Amino acid sequence: MDLHYQEYGDMNASLMVFLHGGGVSSWMWEKQIQYFSHYHCITIDLPEQGESNYTESFSIQLSAEKINDLIEKLANGKKVIVIGFSLGAQVTIQMLSMNPNLINYAVINSALVRPNSFVRKMIRPSIKLTFPLVKNKSFSKLQAKTLYVGKEYFETYYKESSEMKLDTLIRILEENMSFEIPNNFYKATGKILVSVGEKEKTIMKKSAADIVSNNTNCKGIIIPNVGHGISLWNPKFFNQMIEKWIQEDALPQGTITIK
Repeated sequence: MDLHYQEYGDMNASLMVFLHGGGVSSWMWEKQIQYFSHYHCITIDLPEQGESNYTESFSIQLSAEKINDLIEKLANGKKVIVIGFSLGAQVTIQMLSMNPNLINYAVINSALVRPNSFVRKMIRPSIKLTFPLVKNKSFSKLQAKTLYVGKEYFETYYKESSEMKLDTLIRILEENMSFEIPNNFYKATGKILVSVGEKEKTIMKKSAADIVSNNTNCKGIIIPNVGHGISLWNPKFFNQMIEKWIQEDALPQGTITIK
């Protein structure tokens, strides 16, 4: 079964593809869709998530294959921009590695690329214990807060979280914790902007530095005063950051360059 996707904006303009993080789906990009209405925007729900919840089992590899195929079908010679957050950023890295010439601009926001075998082993037993909490609204509100999911999106977030199957959640987390930079990532020819929040865990900042060092087309920045979820925390900043980077190759003032 094909992935669920929706198209917005100017169908004749450059293609801008949005890939959501784990625990959320394409609704997280609403503010970006509004801002980038002069682009041909596509939001895609990853396998087993959002409106793609009846597709094949989730994997980063499968997601990358399917989305690359979809881009090839829809691009028709247009410039291609891919924007990925967290799990979606990992998928973006995999896409760049599998087809190095397909994507002209890629925004990789908060991608983990340092596998942790111990944490991965603990996912199944710990999630089995805590899974009943997913349907608890107070617990969901705490989880939503860490992702900057505000009141306007909370009910959607809670509904999707409550409907997610145990095995799906385990599969997503195991994929997330196992991911590392693929061997062919260095071959990607497009421009790549790597970003991470200043308040994110050290492993996330080290991951951003690893990504930057693995492809000479990468520029990397640390965004001050934010954790995991800049596009939801401050969509205006995020949108303008992307637009200026694409149009002028400029980076926002006040950010820290990753070297």
